[in-house]
Amino acid sequence: MADQVSLSGAVRSNLLGLQQTSGLAQRTDNRLSSGLRVRDPLDGAAEFFQSRALSDRAQDLTQTKDGVDQALSTIQAATNGLDAIGQLTQQAEGLALAARNTSDPTQRAALADQFNEVRSQIDSLAQDSGFGGTNLVQGSPDNLDVGLNEDGSSSLTVQGADSSSAGLGIGSRTFASDADIDAALAETRDALSTVRTNTATLGSSSSALQTRLDFTEDLTNTLEAGAASLTNADLTEEAANRLSLQTRQQVGLNATSLAAQSETAILGLFG
Repeated sequence: MADQVSLSGAVRSNLLGLQQTSGLAQRTDNRLSSGLRVRDPLDGAAEFFQSRALSDRAQDLTQTKDGVDQALSTIQAATNGLDAIGQLTQQAEGLALAARNTSDPTQRAALADQFNEVRSQIDSLAQDSGFGGTNLVQGSPDNLDVGLNEDGSSSLTVQGADSSSAGLGIGSRTFASDADIDAALAETRDALSTVRTNTATLGSSSSALQTRLDFTEDLTNTLEAGAASLTNADLTEEAANRLSLQTRQQVGLNATSLAAQSETAILGLFG
């Protein structure tokens, strides 16, 4: 065709080089804006799917970690309850000792009323020491099953312990006789020992879960770092590449312009 533009080999080569440089510059700009070297399978199928697998496992472990966090809070609530129950048990023991040191029936009766009131408060504390619907120290205690990994193949069961007055063996008293008072003293001392044992048991479970929580958090961070290393761009390197490509583009434009000027000059000789 008469109006068809014919390009020389030099101009065509320079234009092709500019096109390739423009494509590389666009890719570099995308990496700089997104921070990713691999955004989809087209950028690198192996890296993309390997990174996705690592990220998915890290996400599953994050959910596991949340479950362990909740379990630790449940144990902490039970431990707080046991601490308060222990203090009340000591108060009950003190009331029994006061009754043992007096022979006045009226005083003993008043101390017995206080003793029974403390016993009632122990029951209330045990009932109120739950977290998230789980109570490890109430009259009919729950057990706490905690998943420790993403597929549930590893778990820990925290056994609840009845820490109500009945569970601790503290009965209602009248302090009408020395024998009744001595029984109350024996019960409160045994109860205090039981409370301390229950607290130590929960503390051991809490320590094990905290260790597992730290491990899971470290593993999650490792997985996320591994996923990022497969797909994240080196922004320093990409910025240097962008500067280099800008230079190449400018050189390419200059070369194309010179080639076109040369062709124009040659055509002018035939004018």
